[in-house]
Amino acid sequence: MTNEAIQQIRSFNRLYTDLLGLLDSHLLSSSYSLAEGRILFEISARGQCQASDIIAVLSIDKGYLSRILKKFEKDGLVQRQASALDGRVALLSLSTKGRTVFQQLDIASNQQVESLVGHLPQQQLEVLTNCMQHIMEVLKKS
Repeated sequence: MTNEAIQQIRSFNRLYTDLLGLLDSHLLSSSYSLAEGRILFEISARGQCQASDIIAVLSIDKGYLSRILKKFEKDGLVQRQASALDGRVALLSLSTKGRTVFQQLDIASNQQVESLVGHLPQQQLEVLTNCMQHIMEVLKKS
C-alpha cells in the first residue's frame, strides 16, 4: 500500500467524521455519545441480547460496556432479565423509554443524512450509495 493511498483514506475518514459530527461529545445534539448511540442501536436491532453479543459485534471493552449499561439502567433505558435457559445470563432489552430515545436518535440520524445528501440529483445519489456499498464489500473481505 502506498503512502498516498493511506493519506487519501485518512482524508476521507476525517471528512466523513467532520460531516457527521462524530467527534462531538454528544451524538446528534443528544445527551448520548456515539458509542452509547451504537449500543442502543444494537440492543434495539436484536430485541433482546447479552452483553457478550454487543462486545462481539462492536469489539468494545467489557468494562466500558458495563459502565454504559449501568448508566442506561439508571436512566431507565435498558432492562435486564435473567435468561430462562441459564439464570446466570442477563438478557438486555430496551425499556419503553429506551425505545423512545432510540427512535429519536434514529430519526435525527436519518434527518442528518437527508440534510447532507438530500439535495443531490438521483443519479449522483445512486453513484454515492453504490460507491459506499462497494467500500463496505471491499472492507468486509479484508
